[in-house]
Amino acid sequence: MSDIESWIEKQAYLVDSNHTVLDLACGGGRHARYFAEKGCHVTAVDRDLTKIRAQGSEKITVLEADLESDDWPFSDASFDCIVVVNYLWRPLFPVLKAAIKPGGHLIYSTFAIGNEAYGRPSNPHFLLTTGELKTAFSDLDILDFEEGYRASPKPAVRQSIVACKA
Repeated sequence: MSDIESWIEKQAYLVDSNHTVLDLACGGGRHARYFAEKGCHVTAVDRDLTKIRAQGSEKITVLEADLESDDWPFSDASFDCIVVVNYLWRPLFPVLKAAIKPGGHLIYSTFAIGNEAYGRPSNPHFLLTTGELKTAFSDLDILDFEEGYRASPKPAVRQSIVACKA
């Protein structure tokens, strides 16, 4: 299996090659590269760009921003798809909804309560509560939702959602 989380691969059919994708808190940029290889125009944002390996592609724009302290850097932008993996900052939930184009998608997967048994993160502030993504994005059309233990790519308790903005 590739280094792309299986949840992302499972949902990638929703994203067309000409779509604009925001890879939020992109880390090393693996999802940015994945969607750029599909032909998407990707914006990859993270507060620390020293680990990113997504630079050098004409399909990827890289932006350094502290999403927890700075103003939202995309106030005039909207995206066909927003991808969030292994990141949780609850104050961004309404901002994310507003930044999705009508007909666009949110693909979100991160750690949930119970993950403390498997390692980091273990702080409850960084773990979703039961059904939290489903509740937070209930005003979108929820197309798929998973919650619970996953053995791969490493043992963890995760919550994942894909939703569409009408």
